[in-house]
Amino acid sequence: MNERAWALADDAVARAAILRLGIQTLPCGARVIDAGVNEPGGLAAGLLLAELCMGGIGHVALTPLTIAGESWPGAQVWTDHPAQCCMASQYAGWAITADGYFAMGSGPLRAQARVEKELFEKLGYEEHVARGVLVLETRTLPTDAVAQWVSAKSGVATDGLTFAVAPTASLAGGVQVVARVVETGLHKMETLGFDVHRVISAMGTAPLPTPATNDLRAIGRTNDCVLYGGQARFVVNAGDTELAELVERMPASASSDYGTPFYDIFKRYHNDFYKIDPLLFSPGEIWLTSATSGRTFHAGALNPEVLKASLFP
Repeated sequence: MNERAWALADDAVARAAILRLGIQTLPCGARVIDAGVNEPGGLAAGLLLAELCMGGIGHVALTPLTIAGESWPGAQVWTDHPAQCCMASQYAGWAITADGYFAMGSGPLRAQARVEKELFEKLGYEEHVARGVLVLETRTLPTDAVAQWVSAKSGVATDGLTFAVAPTASLAGGVQVVARVVETGLHKMETLGFDVHRVISAMGTAPLPTPATNDLRAIGRTNDCVLYGGQARFVVNAGDTELAELVERMPASASSDYGTPFYDIFKRYHNDFYKIDPLLFSPGEIWLTSATSGRTFHAGALNPEVLKASLFP
């Protein structure tokens, strides 16, 4: 996945002007792609970030969606390698904390660093590469000190690192976050103790967030697009009884924190993300299809009222 993502990054650098990206090389040799910090980025840059996050083995496109009879702009995501693409790469599971810097790290370099030991032991996946790609959700570009910290953690030399960066409250950042609609469903499965290797293929859609004035508001809107506007479909190697039980626990509505905009939930817990019920984080509507019986099981529903309250206050 790192090699595939590196090729995508090379292509993006060649198209930097049209993608409205900033490209720089740090003194240590690490490459930095700015998709929304000091450069405008945009929707196309957001698609790039999402594909980098998925390690080049997932696909994302912009698409119109119909929610409650109204047309919404949205993103559609799919992969035939769900466990590797979404959990070993796209999941924002690596906290980058170096020299006073903080960002959440996604992308295939996670599979090289394997800092999240328990998760990667479950996944049974690792890469051994000389160069890798990490996507950072932050509004501060990484420094030499950050690159050296990541290098030490991952075992990849600094001149073999590519960082792609955008804040949540940017057009590109908004696209790449809602493009996690399938990943959030897989993570919910993993949280519930289901083996994500049994998911054969997956696809999903979520509406795009409206631009927010700051990152905290943007985190609220992007989460709401998945929790209240996200739809995900999974083809699974499992029998009917198991899927019928699993699907009822899958949607965001299965959580006690469901029902109000995410920004309000966040404030209720005094901005402590880890006090929020972890079972909240899932698409609003789920379909599970058994690869053995061919039957499909459905749970959840979209919630346009909360979605509108979040995106159009």
